[in-house]
Amino acid sequence: MNKSSWQSRRRHGRRSHQQNPWFRLRDPEDRSDSQAAQSAQDSSHGDDESPSTSSGTAGASSVPELPGFYFDPEKKRYFRLLPGHNNCNPLTKESIRQKEMESKRLRLLEEEDKQKKADTNSDRLFTVNDVKVGGSKYGIINLQSLKTPTLKVFMHENLYFTNRKVNSVCWASLNHLDSHILLCLMGLAETPGCATLLPASLFVNSHPAGIDRPGMLCSFRIPGAWSCAWSLNIQANNCFSTGLSRRVLLTNVVTGHRQSFGTNSDVLAQQFALMVPLLFNGCRSGEIFAIDLRCGNQGKGWKATCLLHDSAVTSVRILQDEQYLMASDMAGKIKLWDLRTTKCIRQYEGHVNEYAYLPLHVHEEEGILVAVGQDCYTRIWSLHDAHLLRTIPSPYPASKADIPSVAFSSRLGGSRGAPGLLMAVGQDLYCYSYS
Repeated sequence: MNKSSWQSRRRHGRRSHQQNPWFRLRDPEDRSDSQAAQSAQDSSHGDDESPSTSSGTAGASSVPELPGFYFDPEKKRYFRLLPGHNNCNPLTKESIRQKEMESKRLRLLEEEDKQKKADTNSDRLFTVNDVKVGGSKYGIINLQSLKTPTLKVFMHENLYFTNRKVNSVCWASLNHLDSHILLCLMGLAETPGCATLLPASLFVNSHPAGIDRPGMLCSFRIPGAWSCAWSLNIQANNCFSTGLSRRVLLTNVVTGHRQSFGTNSDVLAQQFALMVPLLFNGCRSGEIFAIDLRCGNQGKGWKATCLLHDSAVTSVRILQDEQYLMASDMAGKIKLWDLRTTKCIRQYEGHVNEYAYLPLHVHEEEGILVAVGQDCYTRIWSLHDAHLLRTIPSPYPASKADIPSVAFSSRLGGSRGAPGLLMAVGQDLYCYSYS
């Protein structure tokens, strides 16, 4: 398998049987065609005061720079840079940069369109969606048996609607693997925040006769949580953690017992180890530390491994052998740490982040690392040598409000499924196959 061969996959969307207006399954080429046409139309109405979007900086490097002027290598002349934004169509350095970035994005989308198409199968995906009236709604997208040429998408929404923001969410395995969903909701006005555990069976259309629909399993009141994680470690069975402001809260769902661990900063990212009783935490201060679950919260012995980033840590991922940990921060740094020596042994270059809360996706079976930057580009690195394998542009123009969310699976649709990347942007869902 050639791991650097990523292929975009056309999806002719159908709305789900519940007619959700906010969900469509589409291909990146559908949007890029219209944007490319619009870009061409805009350029046809330009005048001599508009810079060429196809010109590169290399073409202008052979001519001398004049302060306050921009040289267009295509038109072979200088244009004045206007100082402000009060004019109708000012030619500023910022506008030139935005046009060049948009030109680059459209060019990369055209390259994606030239890739050979392939088929994939699909699985289910839990989603959280912002709504215009405030708050969030959530549900499960069922993509099973998704095959060409007939594509169907079924969206199963939860009966409950929340007008509170969902800060963090993860799958929980209480009765069996991924049997529940853990959500952390922000507080609103006088209402405190809460951690809610919902059965995944809530998100189905029908139940056998005589069997009631399951309700909410439990809901614990907590201060606003930044992060959450479910434990699959036998020494912390039926437990989940929530990362709060200057505190980590460990809760047993069955007994209701809680343990609180004080920290020096907000806990933005969490993950339990599986083979050893440790809970790893990434903080706004840049610190990464582990809590030894055997020590309890009394005394000073509960804090184990300590690592340090120069900026707020937004994601931590423990590798399968549990000797290495991957972490990313708000300075755009992605580092692989050796937990035995507490040394950084590898960095993955190219990720863009200045202040956003962005996750990492590590897939050891395929040997890749996936992250979406604040510039709206999805980047895929080789896990083993940190080589950048692929950069996928967003089907939408870059925007703080439209940073893509991605999910990768080695077996979309089950044991016989193919690896692929799902990308959600705005109201659309795109699929990139991997072969």
